[in-house]
Amino acid sequence: MRGRQGSAAVDERYTQWKSLVPVLYDWFANHNLVWPSLSCRWGPQLEQATYKNRQRLYLSEQTDGSVPNTLVVANCEVVKPRVAAAEHIAEFNEEARSPFIKKFKTIIHPGEVNRIRELPQNSKIVATHTDSPDVLIWDVEAQPNRHAVLGATESRPDLVLTGHQENAEFALSMCPTEPFVLSGGKDKLVVLWSIQDHISTLASSDAADAPKEEEKEKEKVSDSPKIAARGVFEGHDDTVEDVQFCPSR
Repeated sequence: MRGRQGSAAVDERYTQWKSLVPVLYDWFANHNLVWPSLSCRWGPQLEQATYKNRQRLYLSEQTDGSVPNTLVVANCEVVKPRVAAAEHIAEFNEEARSPFIKKFKTIIHPGEVNRIRELPQNSKIVATHTDSPDVLIWDVEAQPNRHAVLGATESRPDLVLTGHQENAEFALSMCPTEPFVLSGGKDKLVVLWSIQDHISTLASSDAADAPKEEEKEKEKVSDSPKIAARGVFEGHDDTVEDVQFCPSR
């Protein structure tokens, strides 16, 4: 009974919020997804125009196993304040797929995408956490665009960071000043990596030298280059669920 009452209260608040959308926001775009998303993250600003900006958007798709889990790279056109027509926001439809959000690339991710973090020194490189001890590093520009169909092989990460002894699922942070990656996990450890030696290779790889798309699709996660931790910090007596570099800016 309590569950039903709680669900009804949530539905009521959601209905109230929908009715207030035209009042609360200067502009609003919604994009109905096929699968729920466990993680969503803004990327860099790609283009600045008179009336709107183009922004990179990262999101995940958590599937039921009928198709693979994915990391989706999208480009979002964000209308500037006091530019959008009032009629646009008044026509909010929760089932709609916004023309302002366009899928740029799909990466077939090895497992669910629990966290997405971007490397501040190079916006093409992102790190992801899944249900494993490893941190996966992706060059989103170099990765081939994949089709998430049943039986498709997983995309090959550009780099794998090893050092956790148990699953590290959520705690993930990138240093704003240096190419350092910080992670926490169920092993009660905080692990630090530096990917300095690999950044130039990941960021400036020439398309002519890169493997062909069909060749890269056949490669496995185990084939990815790996680097060990620079530091492992102990002291926690339970799962580390969040980490943050300080100062964060």
